[in-house]
Amino acid sequence: MGSTGSTGHHSAGNEAAGETESPPGTLHVLWRRLLNWLVTDWPGRTVLRTARSFTRTELFDRSMTVAAQLFTCVFPILILLATFATRRDADRIANAVSMPEESRLILQEAVTAAGNAGFGILGTVVVVVTATGVSRALTRAFAIIWGLPRPKSSLRSVWRWIAVVLALAFSLLMVRSVGQLVSGVPPEAVWPAAVTLVSDLAMALFIPWVLLSGTVRPRLLLPGALILALVMLAARPVMAAWLPQALETSADQYGSIGVAFTYLALLYTVSFAFLATAILGQVIATDEGRLGRWIRADTAVAREEPDARSGTLTRGTPPP
Repeated sequence: MGSTGSTGHHSAGNEAAGETESPPGTLHVLWRRLLNWLVTDWPGRTVLRTARSFTRTELFDRSMTVAAQLFTCVFPILILLATFATRRDADRIANAVSMPEESRLILQEAVTAAGNAGFGILGTVVVVVTATGVSRALTRAFAIIWGLPRPKSSLRSVWRWIAVVLALAFSLLMVRSVGQLVSGVPPEAVWPAAVTLVSDLAMALFIPWVLLSGTVRPRLLLPGALILALVMLAARPVMAAWLPQALETSADQYGSIGVAFTYLALLYTVSFAFLATAILGQVIATDEGRLGRWIRADTAVAREEPDARSGTLTRGTPPP
């Protein structure tokens, strides 16, 4: 009887020990499954590589740099266009950037006082050349994203910088104008959205392609450009509803400096979305899976992660 009781006691103890040891084993299995998902499955692999690329490119700092360059580069171009334009055209420019009433009056006075000779040839050249800072900042960002050597500035690249600045300025004006032009065409909600989508897609393809001198093929840039266009399609109505009210509030409370900070906050958001979607597009296009091979059309591309120190990729290895 004592032996039986002792055996039962040990058996119960073993069952209790097994119950206490099972959770660590379960956690170990779950952890291994998570690691396997991150390494082998496409969604986990994409998330992991994208997070690594965010860190490698210093996304937050680089987005602020691009936003500051946009603020100091594109706005002078818009003011330059307004100075050479009529009062009605100046109003269109002000509407395109949701300019508050106080700033509109200053812009109209500048147009009236300056006339068509306000800047002159020399002033125009200085403004355009100075505005290329955003192009150089974007070139460095895209070179890091795609693992290319650090670009060297040369006179042969000037036209690319100017082309990007002018494209950014004109797209800001044309999207709003064309959107208003087709807003009455039925179905009314479709055509403005289509114009915005196509415009953002074209700009997201054109800017990195021209800045990188065609080193990266457009079909590899297409995933990031399409993601950005979809993100901006959802974000534009929110920004259009928020920006005018935020500008008026900032102008009433803090004056011109408040307006400047509001524009800068908006540009930072757009810059972050632009670079983040470019990184995600690069990850998708260079992935070893079926989708990546389809995007690349099974051509030889870089399959390794860009080296953070040298900024280069291992190229010429056929995809699996």
